[in-house]
Amino acid sequence: MLVIFLFFSGKDYLFAQSKTPFFQRSDTLNKKRRNAVYITEAALATATLIGLNEAWYAQYERSGFHSLNDNAQWMQMDKFGHTFSAYYIGKMGMDALAWAGETKKNQLIYGATLGFVFLTTIEVLDGFSEEWGFSTGDIMANALGTGLLIGQELLWDEQRLQMKFSFMTSEYAANNPDKLGSTPLQQVLKDYNGQTYWLSANLWSFHKESKIPKWLNLAIGYGANGLPEGSYDNSTIPRQPIESYRQFFASIDVDLTKIKTNSDFLKTVFNIFNFVKIPAPSIEYRSNGEFKFHFLYF
Repeated sequence: MLVIFLFFSGKDYLFAQSKTPFFQRSDTLNKKRRNAVYITEAALATATLIGLNEAWYAQYERSGFHSLNDNAQWMQMDKFGHTFSAYYIGKMGMDALAWAGETKKNQLIYGATLGFVFLTTIEVLDGFSEEWGFSTGDIMANALGTGLLIGQELLWDEQRLQMKFSFMTSEYAANNPDKLGSTPLQQVLKDYNGQTYWLSANLWSFHKESKIPKWLNLAIGYGANGLPEGSYDNSTIPRQPIESYRQFFASIDVDLTKIKTNSDFLKTVFNIFNFVKIPAPSIEYRSNGEFKFHFLYF
């Protein structure tokens, strides 16, 4: 995302400073690129926080800083969301600095931690909102996502285990648009009933001497359905009992970054959208004891 933003906002400036093609990573430190990355990150973070304050926090009363134990809510789907967000934002920050030719040490210090720092800032804002509160569970989830990213870089110098995301519209959002979203974009972010979070393992990375396709992944996923917060019906139709259960998935996946191409542009695109779990046949186990096979699950 950062790279795309830089491309449209400062490509002429950057091209004038370096002979390296724009989408190609710099082999050595390119100070112009590095400064552009830091400036862009700061601008995007500031704009996002201002937007959140106006669109979200301004609707609720301010309060003194306080904490909230929300670990039992949403069957922990929100915690998976925090873990995923910290991992992915940190990865994009690290990749942006790699593009600028920063050292691996600085990529990890100033890039991989970006998700944790940004999400922790939002958590502090929650702490001063009467409606919400500072959640230690959210902080732990943020740390887990950042730790998964940095730990693999220190252990393997690559991401063999990648966090991914998929979404399908659920039947509950229409009955509770305030909590679950009234538009498709809001529902992707707020309707936990439709979200699935995945841990996708690249098989070839663990057996590099094998003939396993480099792009083939095995993924396990977690979701939930019929969440209590999603069963409230604001309409005049009497509310029917809804069964809530956890969902566990096993599926195959594709590591887009392992698809062979000589195009630096395609490499960038594949890297950016690699967080999306590719639709594929999946086996689902529900906590109510049911098994279900999906010919194509997303």
